[in-house]
Amino acid sequence: MGQSLVKNYVHLIFSTKNRAPLIQPSVENELYSYLGGICNNFDCQVLKVGGSTDHVHILCMLSKKMALMKLMEELKSHSSKWIKTKGVEYSNFYWQDGYGAFSVNPSEVDRVIVYIANQHEHHRKKTFQEEYRALLTKLNVEYEEKYVWD
Repeated sequence: MGQSLVKNYVHLIFSTKNRAPLIQPSVENELYSYLGGICNNFDCQVLKVGGSTDHVHILCMLSKKMALMKLMEELKSHSSKWIKTKGVEYSNFYWQDGYGAFSVNPSEVDRVIVYIANQHEHHRKKTFQEEYRALLTKLNVEYEEKYVWD
């Protein structure tokens, strides 16, 4: 086969350092657009970006030219530097060291888009930590609690 055909939907999740509630309404839409722009610049077509005050979700199509780890490095480093230009209240903005990255079945893409779009409503009932633990359990991901929240 001479052609490389790739269609990998990936759901990325990462939080602010120590889950600090730093993603405020005044900057969140611009941050989500900035993160989406980073994905698109690396040929990782973004489908949805959203989140809450302490974390973000990104649904994108991972490019065949981009390693997942490299995409995460670019997303976190560039957006962290960018948000610090938005005011002194962001001077101590950092992302957590780790992240979650989960493949999405094409038949579930619309459901994940709705899920990401409704993060503020969702987090009136459940914390990020509760949400993330439930997702890891649902996906049968083994993890050590003490290392998840760095």
